[in-house]
Amino acid sequence: MHCPVVVLGGGPGGYAAAFLAADEGMEVTIVEAEPTLGGTCLLRGCIPSKALLHVAKVISEVDELRNDWGVVYDAKPQIDIDKVRARKDQVISSLTGGLGQLAKRRNVTLIQARGSFINSTTLKLEGDHESIPEGGTLTFDHCILATGSVPAMPAAFRIDSDRVMDSTGALELRDIPETLLVVGGGYIGLEMGTVYAHLGSKVTVVELMDGLLPGADRDLVKPLAKAMDKLCEGRIFLNTKVGSISDGGDQVEVTFEGPGKFGHERYDRVLVSIGRRPVTDGLGLENTQVQVNERGFVVCDETQRTADPHILAIGDVAGDPMLAHKATHEGRIAAEVIAGKPSAFDKVAIPAVVFTDPEIAWAGLTENEAKQAGRKVDVEVYPWAASGRAQAIGTTNGLTKWLVDPETHRVVGCGIVGSGAGELIAEAVLAIEMGCEIHDITDSVHPHPTLSETLMNAGEVHFGTATEIYKPKKKPTATKA
Repeated sequence: MHCPVVVLGGGPGGYAAAFLAADEGMEVTIVEAEPTLGGTCLLRGCIPSKALLHVAKVISEVDELRNDWGVVYDAKPQIDIDKVRARKDQVISSLTGGLGQLAKRRNVTLIQARGSFINSTTLKLEGDHESIPEGGTLTFDHCILATGSVPAMPAAFRIDSDRVMDSTGALELRDIPETLLVVGGGYIGLEMGTVYAHLGSKVTVVELMDGLLPGADRDLVKPLAKAMDKLCEGRIFLNTKVGSISDGGDQVEVTFEGPGKFGHERYDRVLVSIGRRPVTDGLGLENTQVQVNERGFVVCDETQRTADPHILAIGDVAGDPMLAHKATHEGRIAAEVIAGKPSAFDKVAIPAVVFTDPEIAWAGLTENEAKQAGRKVDVEVYPWAASGRAQAIGTTNGLTKWLVDPETHRVVGCGIVGSGAGELIAEAVLAIEMGCEIHDITDSVHPHPTLSETLMNAGEVHFGTATEIYKPKKKPTATKA
């Protein structure tokens, strides 16, 4: 079987590339080992985790009404874990079914198989599905590599027990353990820790570094760290190493080495969330001209082309950041490049969101990156305690931060922590990509009372004109005669 364009991987990058290529009039085949399209994001990542985080958020809001607003409920919520799991699975099923229908309407061929490269223009297809062509090979003119990533699991933590989980296992929601240890204070660990804590588990978080979300802006992390410490009842331990994990029968025994936690302890379940690694091993890339760097990422240029003229790479295999929306955009670029259009990935701002409570989101340059690069920026912060909307809904622990180039007055970065930060960051992405000056933000009328006003208000801080807070205007620098 021959197809001009083959996409290896049916995740958000893969199916976006395939659908656009089909829309451009090309004959397209997707090779995907899973029974449905969607990839990690839809099947065992972004979507199911956000569905469960919605449950956690509502539980949290009910607790807030009880404690702060005088709305009293007679009993604690009863969790029907089977129904919660079924609802989560229903969301996944609905979305995967929709993707399947979209593929059919575009005449995109789906082959359920594991694909590996025999050479630069031929894939070997393994599996027993009826969609695999006779002979088990598929030739192509162009292949878009979109195999994604998988959770990283150190060999020392791989014990013969389903009580030790990665993010995939945690999302299966087999039960609500009385005690859960989360190894790793990154976004996956904190999101899943939030879910299980609100469902009733006593959650403990250990992080090897000296702060949660290493690499994220510390001003944004502080409110989240405080909220997580309260949610976990003080069971967050930094600068702490997990020495070993062993099967203790009905529990898992863990050893710790850290200033606040040392020795042995037992947990009902352990979630290992220390990052993800790209899926590039076992694909037969050595039979092509594709180059892989020391971290396992495929080397490609801004047009998503690899060193092999027949193969392009997108998404998690193409390098950081490992984000679904980046994969989708790269997939569209790859399809346009194959179609002969002048297209390249030249984005200034790729938003990142941590869907905890409070949420954290940022785009463009961060304050840490500016310091490391020796770049001078004006940092303007607007505390949500000054926002009427934040006061009304009880989310005064948030803040909005702009980074402004002092010479051009252009906005070069933005960070937000607080309720709905992931929705609010889109305005900042647009502003940074368009090269807006800070007055473009402040001169745009924002609706009142909303949290979106804080983007305008943070810009007004730059000029010393923010109504709800007082910050003296900056004095002009004196020049010598």
